[in-house]
Order: sequence, then structure tokens, then C-alpha cells
Amino acid sequence: MTDPNRSETTAWHALAADEVLERLDSSTDGLAASDAERRLKEYGPNELKQAEARPWWKRLLEQFNNILMLVLIVAAIASLALGHTLDAGAIFGVVLIIALIGFIQEGKAEQALESIRQMLSPQANVLRDGKRQTIPAEELVPGDIVLVESGDRVPADLRLLEARRFRTEEASLTGESTPVDKNGEAVAEDADLGDRTSMAYASTIVVQGNARGLVVETAANTEIGRISEMLRGVEQLKTPLLRQIDRAGQVLAFFILAAAVLTGAFGVLVHGQPLGDMFMAAVGLAVAAIPEGMPAIVTIGLALGVQTMAKKNAIIRRLPAVETLGSISTIFSDKTGTLTRNEMTAQA
Repeated sequence: MTDPNRSETTAWHALAADEVLERLDSSTDGLAASDAERRLKEYGPNELKQAEARPWWKRLLEQFNNILMLVLIVAAIASLALGHTLDAGAIFGVVLIIALIGFIQEGKAEQALESIRQMLSPQANVLRDGKRQTIPAEELVPGDIVLVESGDRVPADLRLLEARRFRTEEASLTGESTPVDKNGEAVAEDADLGDRTSMAYASTIVVQGNARGLVVETAANTEIGRISEMLRGVEQLKTPLLRQIDRAGQVLAFFILAAAVLTGAFGVLVHGQPLGDMFMAAVGLAVAAIPEGMPAIVTIGLALGVQTMAKKNAIIRRLPAVETLGSISTIFSDKTGTLTRNEMTAQA
């Protein structure tokens, strides 16, 4: 739980170290174990919220959630009703293959994403009751004194109290690949994130030196936590390809249904054919007009695109995202381009 008295916009970087210690009711010897336990219950664990994982059956059912797949299923059922078991089996086979391709690919992508979601350090060196000890990072609370050194991942947002040749790599927050020199001196309140040299932020990497810092924000209140929350709130939109497929499916369904109805009506009204016979003929015409191969071609094309991206170390969770990436004409980045690859290279 978050303390309602603490403002999300507190400029910890602009406050003197003594003032920060006073505000968080802490000291240079760290918190007492009993106080840390109480604060852990008050603020909650220092971990980012995870979206609830989709169960495998839901991921499988979502593969059928487009109009062409539904049209294929209806076509297979209609073929079966007409006694065309071979055709029905072939259509069902196509539907199953399409669904399995998407199901397996998305499963692999979700497993890969799960392995890189742990942005916070798994352990932290803290002072409790004046003694150094190692605890799980999720047990950190505001007011803890944390010790970090070269090679560590910063486990929470820290207001630095002491720093010795201390530098951190903040590309996960700022996109800049160059390490930032840090110290314990307060900076201007309106300083940009990359210029807050008195802070060490959760998920950043210590590349040099060592420091002692006071935990000021944990979990969702950290800078990386705010980014995570913003991403969770992003509106889910259909890709251009899915919109076009849905539109094409709707148009096809309309014309196929209209042609079948007109054919049946023409046979009954003009040629005097039995209503039952013309109904079956109309159904047969509708089944024959459905492009069974279209969803298969689209899915296989997207799957090949995903495999190509995977060879270049790009993880894509959903197949249609490949087409979206292929439609990009402009990428906005900072002046060095490090927002995209976290490195500066000369390609030509």
C-alpha cells in the first residue's frame, strides 16, 4: 500500500541528505528490524505489478477470434452437413494448423518475455540495526540504507548519501548509453531525470565505484515503476492488417451470403425448383466461395516474419505485430539513436 501523505512528485534530488533522512524518519545506521517490518506492511513489497498471465486455453481460443477463422469454421460445419466429409476435414485441418502456429509462437514469446521482466535487483545489501546484511530486494522499504557497488543493479530509487567514483548506466530510463557520474550533492528541483546526479534509480546498473543511498521510493513509485504503470494503461488497438482482414472478411461474407440467397431465390421463383434443394445448393455455393487458403497464407507469412525477427534478437509476442513493424516509416529517437539499441555504432 502507498502512503497517502507522500507526494508522487517529491523532488528528493533537490533535498539535502539530512533533510531526506529526517523526512523518512531514518538514520545513517539504517532502520531497526521492527521498524522495517512495520513499513513493509505499510508500503507493500518492492516489486513491480505483473499482468495476470493468460492461461494456455485462453491463448488458444484467441487464435480463432477473427472473422475469417469463424467463416472457415462455419464452412467446415456446412460442408459436414452437406455430407462432404473430406472437404470438412480439410477445412478443419487448415483451421487447426493456423491456430497452432499462432498458439505456439505466442507461447514462445511469452516465455521469453517472462524471463526478462525482472527489472529489479533480486537481492540488496542494507544496513539494519547498524549491521550490514543481504535481504531480498522486495523487502526494501522507504528509509532503508542500501549499499551498492560496481556490477550491482540498483534495487530501488535511492537518494545518495555517499558516493565514491560512482557511475550508473541509466539507458533503461533515459536512452543514453553513456554512464552518468553520481554524487551526494543536491541538484536543482527542475533538473531533468538524466541530470539528477544525487539519485540512483531502480533497474539501472552500477558500472563503477560504490555508494550508500537512502531508499526514497519503491515498487510502482519508482521511475521504472511509473513507466511500467503507463505501459499497462496503453490502449489495445488492432493492427492495420487485422483491420483490413476483418473488413475483407465482412465484405466477402456479405457478397457470399447475398449471392447464395439470390441463387436460391432465383431457382425457386424462376425455375420452380424445390425449396430444400435450392437451400442446399445455396449453402454449397457459399462454402465453395469462401477463400479457405487466405487465413493460412496470412498466418504463415506472419510466422515467417516472426522467425526472421527472432534471428535478429527481436521478441514479438503476437503475430500481427510483425506487419505493424513493417509498416513503420519514421522512428523518433534522441540525437544519438540510443533509445532503440542502447548503443552507439557507425553502420556506414
